[in-house]
Amino acid sequence: MTSKQVKPLTGAVRAVSGAVRPVSGVRITGGLLHHWQRRNSTATIPHTIEQLRAAGNVANLSRLLEDDPAPYRGRYPFLDTDLYKTLEGLAYELGDGDPATREFFDEVVGLLERVQAEDGYLNSFFQDPASAKKPWEDLTWGHELYNLGHLIQAAVAANRRMGDDRLLRVAVRFADLVLDRFRERGVCGHPEVEMALVELFRETGERGYLAMAAAFVDRRGTGQLEHRTFSGEYFQDHVPFRELPSVTGHAVRMAYLAAGATDVLLETGDRSLLEALERLWDDMVATKLYITGGLGSRHSDEAIGDRYELPSERAYSETCAAIAVMQWAWRMFLATGGAKYLDVFERVLYNAYAVGLSADGRAFFYDNPLQRRPDHEQRSGAEPDGEPLRRAWFGCPCCPPNIVRWMAQLADYVAAERDDAVLVAAYTEATIRTDELDLAMESAYPWDGDVRIAVERAPDRPYGLVLRIPGWARDVTITVNGEPCDVRESGGWATLHRDWSAGDEVRLTLPMPVRAHGSHPYLDATRGAAGLARGPLVYCVEQHDSPEAPVDDLVVRAHDAVGANTERRDETVVLRVDAGAAPPRSAELYPELPLDDALPETRVAATFVPYFLWGNRGPQAMRVWVRTP
Repeated sequence: MTSKQVKPLTGAVRAVSGAVRPVSGVRITGGLLHHWQRRNSTATIPHTIEQLRAAGNVANLSRLLEDDPAPYRGRYPFLDTDLYKTLEGLAYELGDGDPATREFFDEVVGLLERVQAEDGYLNSFFQDPASAKKPWEDLTWGHELYNLGHLIQAAVAANRRMGDDRLLRVAVRFADLVLDRFRERGVCGHPEVEMALVELFRETGERGYLAMAAAFVDRRGTGQLEHRTFSGEYFQDHVPFRELPSVTGHAVRMAYLAAGATDVLLETGDRSLLEALERLWDDMVATKLYITGGLGSRHSDEAIGDRYELPSERAYSETCAAIAVMQWAWRMFLATGGAKYLDVFERVLYNAYAVGLSADGRAFFYDNPLQRRPDHEQRSGAEPDGEPLRRAWFGCPCCPPNIVRWMAQLADYVAAERDDAVLVAAYTEATIRTDELDLAMESAYPWDGDVRIAVERAPDRPYGLVLRIPGWARDVTITVNGEPCDVRESGGWATLHRDWSAGDEVRLTLPMPVRAHGSHPYLDATRGAAGLARGPLVYCVEQHDSPEAPVDDLVVRAHDAVGANTERRDETVVLRVDAGAAPPRSAELYPELPLDDALPETRVAATFVPYFLWGNRGPQAMRVWVRTP
């Protein structure tokens, strides 16, 4: 162990030059997000460590210390990243002092220090003397820079959160090698290192890392990457980034690249990047995101698909893509101050991301469909066998440790600030500490839209408290010390600017009626169907909760959905919906249409549950989108 001096808490993204700055002094103290974080520390992290040992990720490093190393375990050359993502999550958790977790952290960091090559190179696949490929031989599929990216992010987290610079020294040596090796040419087939290099610049002040990140963004689409197996579009490498007409190709690659480009924008102020990023974001939200916030509709290449190509039962919507979209959304918010980015962030968090983990925290979805048919037998993930729903682990286990690190750092995405105000970006039970203002927030969000914010410390001058008004919210009310107040609402924000005193109380009420959503007429897969939502949560119906009729026969009218009763069940809110049951009128696959469109006479009761909770009671049919008359 090295000597440590604990530093002030700082967030995962320490940008200081955008429209707003992240607040690092946030602690989530209760509510659903707190439950998720406790589950992460007590169940998901121990499970992940167990699986990493069993799968050979740790042994892949330790074997390199032997004279005659055992064979590399695993199919993919980037399995070190699963250790790095886990270490990043552990950096947020080790303050609780769990001995087994601390032992794992120290063991892996120690191994990385010992196996790193003299020139700084580090990759347990390519450092194997028996490897069929040499370092840097296959930039398209080798993922060596992708590995470096996750190493850097883990190292920065350990340095910021724990005051432990051991991993940072390892990462800097590798990053310096990359600066020298890729000074003039080259780019990785899987973006990710761009975000990390910018964060390493923020941590160290070394501008070479920022320049390298900007170069990697600019080199895409210039013919420097060999396209094999898939075309250049898969790698976002068919045209320069600023000329991309739409988000495209492999969904995780696309969102990681966009997030990295936004980091470069934050540090350089490059207006051409801003224009491209805003165009790509708006097009994605308007034409390529699932109602859950999931990104990616194609299994064959884990790709985004065409505009309006959003099939429910074949939604790929990879969990890693959900995290990547949130990373991009948060950076766009920092760059612009726009609330619309947080609306998408929130939608992804409570739906496309949350569904990736089982209720007990020990099983995962890789892909996240919005429908499961009664006879569906395909297993989750790329493997042909395994459980029919969430699985304990995968041959390509990128999603589980990604969930670990993101769950651990949720407090980093609650609040932001500018010179004259604190902005509350997410609602939960939490304390918010800034140089100017200390707040205590109470809320049962997302189950309830009542938010109480108590001022605990305030400056001796007028100061702003800015509250996000979600895009779904209507008839919002705000009081200060029990008195209704006139507030300036603009662009999804309500601004309260006044002299504050300790003991002041702000109450925000966000009514949460049930909403029935349709889809764009070009979206063929869900034409004539409705999706139900309440607050930020998307709902689905599982066959378990529709005993009177198959879920495929359910028909819901919009006004019946909006009039649904809400009911508490196991600390969640479910919807009781009056629905119709309409079995097919014909067994033909393409029958002639009847001239009448009467409502089904048979009425049944159906219960809709939050989408993120589906699949915890066994493999039965499920639907987000339900037929309308």
